[in-house]
Amino acid sequence: MNVTDDHHKHDDDHEAIATNDLKSPLLPLNHNDVNQESSTSLITSLVTPNTFFIVLGPLLCGVICMWVKVGELESSRNMLGVLAWIFTWWLTMAVPMPITSMAPLFLFPLFGISTADVVAKSYMDDVISLVLGSFILALAVEHYNIHKRLALNITILFCGDPVNPPLLLLGICATTAFVSMWMHNVACAVMMMPVATGILQRLPTTRTGQSDTVNKFCRAVVLGVIYSAAIGGMSTLTGTGVNLILVGMWKSYFPEANPISFNTWFFFGFPLAVVILLFMWVILCCLYCERGSSRVLSNYLDKAHLQAELDSLGPMSFEEKMVLSVFSGLIVLWMTRNLTDELPGWGALFKGRAGDGTASVLMATLLFIIPNKRQKGEKLMDWNKCKKLPWNIVLLLGAGFAIAEGVRTSGLADVLSKALDFLENAPFWAIAPVVCLIGGAITEFTSNNSTTTLLIPLLIQIAKTMHLHPLLLMVPGAIGAQFSYLLPTGTPSNVVGFSTGHIEIKDMLKVGFPLKIFGTLALSVLMPTLGAYVFGTDKMVNYPLTWRSLQAL
Repeated sequence: MNVTDDHHKHDDDHEAIATNDLKSPLLPLNHNDVNQESSTSLITSLVTPNTFFIVLGPLLCGVICMWVKVGELESSRNMLGVLAWIFTWWLTMAVPMPITSMAPLFLFPLFGISTADVVAKSYMDDVISLVLGSFILALAVEHYNIHKRLALNITILFCGDPVNPPLLLLGICATTAFVSMWMHNVACAVMMMPVATGILQRLPTTRTGQSDTVNKFCRAVVLGVIYSAAIGGMSTLTGTGVNLILVGMWKSYFPEANPISFNTWFFFGFPLAVVILLFMWVILCCLYCERGSSRVLSNYLDKAHLQAELDSLGPMSFEEKMVLSVFSGLIVLWMTRNLTDELPGWGALFKGRAGDGTASVLMATLLFIIPNKRQKGEKLMDWNKCKKLPWNIVLLLGAGFAIAEGVRTSGLADVLSKALDFLENAPFWAIAPVVCLIGGAITEFTSNNSTTTLLIPLLIQIAKTMHLHPLLLMVPGAIGAQFSYLLPTGTPSNVVGFSTGHIEIKDMLKVGFPLKIFGTLALSVLMPTLGAYVFGTDKMVNYPLTWRSLQAL
């Protein structure tokens, strides 16, 4: 008993000593040295290229506001200066993109462009709520491994017995594209890449006579995943932030026009994505699937391996079934909100007051109500599981909508329209591919969302000058901004694939360049044909409220 007491006393003394040690410095401090070191480190930390770019933003803004004449209105000049500030920080990443995306909240009121309340409303509208609800559902799918189960089931269908490499590659690409239709491209790539590499891990890595065939197939699979994630995102509004920016700006610039619904976009985006996806598959098969690869790969990869991994997941649980049901219900609501004039859809019951974001948030809310049957009182989702919500994308979308509104109301749109008068006689068949290529070139060096935010307001002015329907240029510009196929830095999805070590930059150039050219040609053909039917671009836009009259209001 005494031994035990002594032991506890020793532990208490040890804890007291440890506590005192934590309160006291480990080494004697020389205050002069510390101050000198802090001063030196502060100066050193400030003298960096990043600091130069931070200062460059407001410097360009000041130069434009003081010495550049932009139209007759001071607000037009200030708006151009603010744009220079924001885009400098965006392009150089001097300040984190989410923080830069909030800059309009203080720059617009300070420069007299709009009030704080007006600009703040751009950061939460129906499009933003659509994003939030979709991301919560995507997190639920990821949390319960539904994506992995879905991927394995579909891949088994395409595997063949013995294994057919081109068919298996098509299955992986089609699965990735399908998943990307309902969640962000980056999230899709992050989810699908472990599934793809898990299949590739069964292949030998030794440098034998078979290694060339195996390595080429590995490259094809990784390239197929990252490109399919980008291509599938074109199909739906929720697939990528670029489509949401386009829809938001369309609603902002043309409030009296029919909004682009989920259903409308799908009827155009899905056929385009299918055509580009099949072309990508053909390229990958021609470059990376050699003759005789079936015989080589069948020794290591067959349906039994995939089935074993699927069996390891066990039967589908109650939670998975409920999340999948909620997600399926959301897709049905999106597809049936607006149908035809004769059959208006469920949105007509609410006299147009409900949007796609309404359905998205409603179904996401159900996840926090439905129990998961694991523990008493525990639901399918809780807020702790939502900590990975990509607020950077939400803020970037809000900034894009705020900039679009600022360009319009400040009068800068009128100035840009006059500066583009020389394009009035340019043929559409020539300018549409150019617009797509410009968007595709810029997006290799900046984010897809930033490129779209920069291009769309300019394209609206070009369309107005040429007396074209704005969507004839807005859609090619936005989709062209998604053709970031050449460089790893073009989009985070590319980084996900590049980090696997299976591909090199030359692989991306070899496949990405023809894919970019074909995507541009396909879009240039479908936009004036299918696009005219889906979006009604064969009808001239003529609204009572123009930019000039809005400014007068």
